[in-house]
Amino acid sequence: MTPLSSPNPTPLWRRLLPLAVLLGAGGLVFALGLDRYLSFDVLAENRARLLAWTSEHGALAIALYMLVYIGVVALSLPGGAVATLTGGFLFGTLVGGIATVFAATIGACLLFLIARTALGEPLREKAGPTLRKLEAGFRDNALSYLLVLRLVPLFPFFLVNLAPAFLGVSLRTYAIGTFFGIMPGTFVFASVGAGLGAVFDQGGRPDLGIIFAPQVLLPLLGLAALALIPVVYRKFSKGRP
Repeated sequence: MTPLSSPNPTPLWRRLLPLAVLLGAGGLVFALGLDRYLSFDVLAENRARLLAWTSEHGALAIALYMLVYIGVVALSLPGGAVATLTGGFLFGTLVGGIATVFAATIGACLLFLIARTALGEPLREKAGPTLRKLEAGFRDNALSYLLVLRLVPLFPFFLVNLAPAFLGVSLRTYAIGTFFGIMPGTFVFASVGAGLGAVFDQGGRPDLGIIFAPQVLLPLLGLAALALIPVVYRKFSKGRP
């Protein structure tokens, strides 16, 4: 009996093309100096015009904000915190927070898919026993681990965006973990952004370290601990006779 032929593997150039486009777009942003617009100084200087334009255009302003935010996340540009505070400043805590959570999740998923296609599959094909074991352990508890990585503000956002792409995490699990994991911290920053007007009036700058304040950090750590309960339960159950 003739064995079924396996499908042709994706050519290397097709795997790398989306990554090349992404890197090219990021390089263009820096070359044109567009990254400098993601700053509190620019926001403070243009806040009256931004608020007026946002008030006039409503839904279009939210859509454009989300589009820019998706680009910031997908290109791993610095200034994500500034962008999140801007959402709260322009749209308020609730609308700004919701728009940011959706935009950040979409941007992270785009980066995840590109990284998994360009680098994740080749890496797993050449993976040794140690990486395969790590991949299996992470995949078995992917949602719990992702929630912890998203909730605890100790891990760089871009790194958490990329790492699961190399560990066999499904897009569905990645999207769910990202969406719910970033939600608490996003709304904290959006609420700070909603009060930026008073901060700017006093000539000050927002305190980005608020995420590490005990009244904010301790609840986040509590949520992270809850997310780990399924992992602990599985390990405990395996050890029982």
